[in-house]
Amino acid sequence: MVYKELFEYCQTLSESINSESIRSKMKWAVVLCALVALSECIHKIPLYKGKSARETLEEQGLLEEYLKTHPYNPTIKFNPVLAQTSDEPLTNDMDLSYYGVISIGTPPQSFKVIFDTGSSNLWVPSVYCNSYACRQPQKFNPSQSSTYRSTSQTVSIQYGTGAMTGILGYDTVTVGGIVDNNQIFGLSETEPGSFLYYVVFDGILGLAYPSISSSGATPVFDNMMNQGLVSQDLFSFYLSRDSQAGSVVTFGGIDPSYYTGQINWVPVTSQTYWEITMDQVTVNGQTVACSGGCRGIIDTGTSLVVGPTNDINNIQAWVGATTNQNGQSTVNCNSIGSMPEVVFTINGINFPLPSSAYVFQRMSGCSSGFGQDYNDLWILGDVFIREYYSIFDRGNNRVGLAQAA
Repeated sequence: MVYKELFEYCQTLSESINSESIRSKMKWAVVLCALVALSECIHKIPLYKGKSARETLEEQGLLEEYLKTHPYNPTIKFNPVLAQTSDEPLTNDMDLSYYGVISIGTPPQSFKVIFDTGSSNLWVPSVYCNSYACRQPQKFNPSQSSTYRSTSQTVSIQYGTGAMTGILGYDTVTVGGIVDNNQIFGLSETEPGSFLYYVVFDGILGLAYPSISSSGATPVFDNMMNQGLVSQDLFSFYLSRDSQAGSVVTFGGIDPSYYTGQINWVPVTSQTYWEITMDQVTVNGQTVACSGGCRGIIDTGTSLVVGPTNDINNIQAWVGATTNQNGQSTVNCNSIGSMPEVVFTINGINFPLPSSAYVFQRMSGCSSGFGQDYNDLWILGDVFIREYYSIFDRGNNRVGLAQAA
């Protein structure tokens, strides 16, 4: 029973009582009933911080050679040309590490997915895929699901190293207790290069707007809203700063235990990705990037904060980072405590990132969490979201940001 139906049932039950004294008590029952309904429609999905592709490659001594042949291209999935075709672009981000578990089919088959606000399709590897990247053991087998329905539609998702191609089908998708019936999703037939071989996750669950969905497939959250499975048309992210556990995506509500202070609401400027307008970026009170305003995207599917090359080079200079021949920016690990805050001003509100947020401490040393790309777009990825609890409000087309607890 969905939230509205349960609340109306409680209210009708209260009004049917004739006795005033019982009726008065029933008012509290209505409130309690509504709270029960609300709790039933707020669903938390734990996110786990697994080993990233970078860490795996580094451990195997393959990172340097891999970077030479697979340059970092974080903004490819926001390419407007690709967004207008049947391809849904998706970056080969080596630092993605937060994933959650969903199930597809009857009986359920489980998959680890990235909950990605920078794309709109759900896809998982299938038994039809024989690519090198499909060597992970978990593959969806439609013949083992009694609720699967096939289609003649195809899907193509563009990576920096090639395209994942597959077919579309319908089945029951379960996400954190939400049973999403008749959900369309992609079953991979080919997966590009070797990137996906080194990641801990199986597939992607896109949470952007349906306007950018490949092949016009209805996104998972849109299907949930259409079926009345969430009490509010929004979802929120809390990403843990250090620990492997504790991160969560919440569907249908906001959890005050994950943030402090007030929520600052920012209007969405384009109902494609979760795009907003940034005012400026400052260091020590000086404007160092985004002078006069710029476009930004809040993206859980990008690990770094990415911006135009000249702006990012300016920020790196201010924080004391140097860039090597592979485009990787390094910093002196002994200088972290004295490095300045980088402040992002959005909708008139300052959102500072301390050095503890934008410096990665790795096996090989320390590196900057700012990445550059030949594009005028800014991507506020996990480096930013770890500091700010992020709410994606489809009902009001806005993003809420609050200091993470």
